[in-house]
Amino acid sequence: MKLLTLGKGFSRFLSVQCNHFYFYNKKYTMQKALFFFILGMIIHPLTAQKELTVESIWKKYEFYSQGVSGFNGMNDGIHFTKLTEDKGKQSITKHKITDYAGSGDVLVKSEELIYNGKSIDVSDYQFNEDESKILLITEETSIYRRSYNAVHYLMDMKTKKIEPLDTEHSPQTLAEYSPDGMKVSYIYKNDLFVKDLASGKVKQLTEDGKKNKVINGTTDWVYEEEFALTKAYDWSPDSKTIAFLRFNEKKVKEFTMTYYKNELYPEEYTFKYPKAGEENSKVTLHTVSVSKGKVSNINLGEYEYIPRLTYSPIDNQLIVQTLNRHQNHVKYHIINTSAKKPVSKVFHEEIDKAYVEIDDNLLILNDGKSLIRTSEKDGYNHIYKVGFDGSTTQITKGSWDVIELHGIDTKNENIYFSSAEFGTISKTISKIRVDGSNKTLISSDHGYNDAEFTNGMNYFVKTYSDANRPPVSTLCDNAGKELAVLQDNSALNEKLSSYTLGKKEFFTLELEGRSLNAWMLKPANFDPAKKYPVYMIVYGGPGHNEVIDSWGGMNLMYHQLLAQKGYIVVSVDPRGTMYRGAEFKKSTYLQLGKLETEDFIDAAKYLQKQSYIDPARIGIQGWSYGGFMSSLCITKGADVFKAAIAVAPVTNWKFYDNIYTERFMRTPEENPNGYEENSPVNFAKLLKGKYLLIHGSGDDNVHYQNTMEMINAMVAADKDFEHFIYPNKNHGIYGGNTRNHLFRMMLNFTMENL
Repeated sequence: MKLLTLGKGFSRFLSVQCNHFYFYNKKYTMQKALFFFILGMIIHPLTAQKELTVESIWKKYEFYSQGVSGFNGMNDGIHFTKLTEDKGKQSITKHKITDYAGSGDVLVKSEELIYNGKSIDVSDYQFNEDESKILLITEETSIYRRSYNAVHYLMDMKTKKIEPLDTEHSPQTLAEYSPDGMKVSYIYKNDLFVKDLASGKVKQLTEDGKKNKVINGTTDWVYEEEFALTKAYDWSPDSKTIAFLRFNEKKVKEFTMTYYKNELYPEEYTFKYPKAGEENSKVTLHTVSVSKGKVSNINLGEYEYIPRLTYSPIDNQLIVQTLNRHQNHVKYHIINTSAKKPVSKVFHEEIDKAYVEIDDNLLILNDGKSLIRTSEKDGYNHIYKVGFDGSTTQITKGSWDVIELHGIDTKNENIYFSSAEFGTISKTISKIRVDGSNKTLISSDHGYNDAEFTNGMNYFVKTYSDANRPPVSTLCDNAGKELAVLQDNSALNEKLSSYTLGKKEFFTLELEGRSLNAWMLKPANFDPAKKYPVYMIVYGGPGHNEVIDSWGGMNLMYHQLLAQKGYIVVSVDPRGTMYRGAEFKKSTYLQLGKLETEDFIDAAKYLQKQSYIDPARIGIQGWSYGGFMSSLCITKGADVFKAAIAVAPVTNWKFYDNIYTERFMRTPEENPNGYEENSPVNFAKLLKGKYLLIHGSGDDNVHYQNTMEMINAMVAADKDFEHFIYPNKNHGIYGGNTRNHLFRMMLNFTMENL
């Protein structure tokens, strides 16, 4: 009991009154008991732990963890620059990496970030090759998940003169310096432009770009979403040529969304969206001479997709990946774009029974003869060295998956990577020589370790967290030695200490020969003699795990709120999820939803048997793929689940995009049973419990059509349910008070129905 929390005067008063009452009234036991009861009632509210609220989490963002941002490494490998704000004024400062917390030197003063008498609000920036010029990025406006338009300015570091990149063709997207730093390339209205910095002249390199018709140098919606590719062009190392992709969208069917903006008539937005089994953009590879403007076509043979293109850093050798429609046959092409007639040569290819992964785990070596990539061809995702002559050497081995390549220290020939080597719920950082020797762990072997390396690979920022501790960011050398703490989230830790929180615990579910990773969050005052309702939080789809030993941020705090309300929160990673090898991940091939639903239902049945769980009160909630899962579980698992919340769910795979869906399901024509037997719209008649459907009407990813069709199915089956729509909101359903409102609705639904 901390009487000092009441104030010194009040504490002294209570102390005096206690002594007085004891010495002069000790025979009056009933009165003494009543006194201490009243005293406890006075003190308890002032010393009790705080209660979490939806508003504190999702409106006030009181539990938002801080990271290390603006860490832009410089060429020397020992300094970095960052945007610094002081009383609303911006500047760009230079710091020594080993003195991160220092004030640094001011490179660009706030009074220099002005054009035509108006301050420029910089969101990001990039230097040219010799760091004599800066490209300032301002006024960003989002297009889709990763893409955006922005107004760009050029600054000369010597004179501090600022000028717009291009006032006639603005805003631009994907602006960047050429390798020699003498030009800037960018996309405007689906065409590729280059500005010569010496003359100030702007040259338009393509002229056929048109909305919903032809795209040059950037990508269509489905490439951006499913291949994580927006920049579809690259400079040759000699700055004379640009290689780019051209998307002919003319035969791709359109999807229209309606936006409601408090005007007399709503606004319609139409874009190209190829659904499962439908026709794609016709994508072709081209090069263009920057000086002459001549565009050349490059023949790549037969393919459906071109998911990656990048130049070798030392020669005009262009490396391109092509992929077939089933996405199980990838080819690596090399093209010498300096030749009069560039010819494509396939130097490596891989075929898989299910599908091959397309990611950014590809690093081209400076030897001009090879690259580093990852592949699952031995059953686990490992690192390989692939020569342009077709040779292949495996670098890492073992019954564990490599997660990400961070880069190569070319001087010492060390590859830095993260992996799940020490457990599928963990992420660790290691290094290994290109020849496969001297593999060394350079982070902790538990929890989640992320790394961002500086230029030269001499240092990296490590961000570590575990399921019950917020992130800590430290500066490390490339041997993993911690040099400085950059962010420890001490303020958040102090705030968390004033709450009584449960602890997330990991365990393994053994279900008829299946071992599944899971975690459980119990109320802090958990009593094994009581019976608790269960709230299952799920995702379950390829490419994402929920069961990881990492700080869960705002979602974790919402789960803690549920635990305070008396719920046990549980999450399970079913078959088809990551970091347990290719066989486990690809077991759901051609039948998305089947095995995952079985696993979630069996997990719930396991929980029903536990003495401390109320078997009649198990609910499930998921978002996106998780909404697909919760919708299947409340229907196919109607006898197990009492309630379900589905946020932005896929309810029929025919409605989703073709790259994602066909990667796992092939086309509806090829695999009709796979589609029909695992789409929630076909099982509405099985619903028994309470069901809440939530969607954003501006969801360009999982279209609101999915929820509308689910509503039709529910009405046809004469089933009662609840539904809420967030006008104009995209797949993330956020902005303003939206998240606060959304999670309050979900909490109220849970409290009333579970």
